[in-house]
Amino acid sequence: MTAARVHLHTLGCRLNEAELETWARDFRARGWELAAGPEDADLVVVNTCAVTAEAGRKSRQLLRRAHRANPAAKLVVSGCYATLDAERAAAELGVDLVVGNQDKDHLVEISTREFAFPAMPAGALEPDAGTLLARGRQRAFVKVQDGCRYRCSYCIVTTARGAERSRPIADVVDEVNALVGAGINEVVLAGVHLGGYGSDTGSHLGELIDAILAGTELPRLRLGSLEPWDLPIGFWARFADPRLLPHLHLPMQSGSPAVLRRMSRRCRPDEFEALAAAARAAVPDLNITTDIIVGFPGETEAEWRETLDFVERVGFGDVHVFAYSPRAGTKAATLPDPVSRERKRARCAELAEVAAAGRRRFMAGFVGRRFAVLVEQRDAAGRWLGYTPNYLRTLITGADDQALENRVVAVEIDGIGADSLSARVD
Repeated sequence: MTAARVHLHTLGCRLNEAELETWARDFRARGWELAAGPEDADLVVVNTCAVTAEAGRKSRQLLRRAHRANPAAKLVVSGCYATLDAERAAAELGVDLVVGNQDKDHLVEISTREFAFPAMPAGALEPDAGTLLARGRQRAFVKVQDGCRYRCSYCIVTTARGAERSRPIADVVDEVNALVGAGINEVVLAGVHLGGYGSDTGSHLGELIDAILAGTELPRLRLGSLEPWDLPIGFWARFADPRLLPHLHLPMQSGSPAVLRRMSRRCRPDEFEALAAAARAAVPDLNITTDIIVGFPGETEAEWRETLDFVERVGFGDVHVFAYSPRAGTKAATLPDPVSRERKRARCAELAEVAAAGRRRFMAGFVGRRFAVLVEQRDAAGRWLGYTPNYLRTLITGADDQALENRVVAVEIDGIGADSLSARVD
């Protein structure tokens, strides 16, 4: 029997990527083959995003392209865009089935049943991580949590994702063990509100981390984005195990107390600075990165200067810069005094320059040091590309004749570039 073929595509966050990886494994377990493009598929699945109006536009554009590439394939759409606007998503050209976020954990089962694709013999293909490695991905995203209890004024995702739901610890440990058995060296825990893990089960994120470190031989465990106010008691002590990697992405969104209040954020700049100082004192080489939204409604020049000063004081290893755009259905979209596009563009450029200088200062402190780097792929110049434990992009020379992909190798840092370290195999 010829196996049916599915093409999977995602937009947006790491949680969407984690869901896509799970679908890939589940389809494989049911005997499906994974197609590289929609033109070769019997079924196309698109996991959409709606974090901004632009993300919604890109989601619709992707659906149209997928249908044009293969009108005969069945087209399934899921994710936040599909959940928030199911009727419009269903009406998009070529969409055959909408699976909302509330049902996406059963997407493979629903799609297979809905379209009556022929079932393959049980066990025809074992679930594995081979598709990850084939895509040049040595880092697996594992979804451990969904939903969020908070209502930041700019965010529509909490509406799209619903109430908080945590996976059982044993299920997560089993998935990580399966990934390790398939050759994966690094796992990233992902969730809409990762720090809220266990709020619905009487557990907490620290307990999950402890269980993974104790119950698996995973070489490298990385945490996804965490709200600064969500770190569990005893959090820093867990980094004594070197397998828990010293990188935290703590989205702050602004350095102005007044802007943070309008955003309905729960952390003040002085609290964040105290947190960063405590973290760095407890965890050697810790890399703290963040998100900043530029041009939030009503952002004055003085408030903008507070954000720039905050970023410089904290000294982030990297800053993800986002120009604010209104999202229908959020409180922020109704706020007065919008910032002009031109001013947002200028402020984004200014912040990017400050962030780049901070990144170079942070990277410069590691020249001459040795690190274990997970090698992912070659770049266009033929150099090996990987990441240090604290998530610094590293270009490796002097190993042209070695097969380093998906290996953790010891390197010595010998310089820095605009956005990466340079190193030689130790």
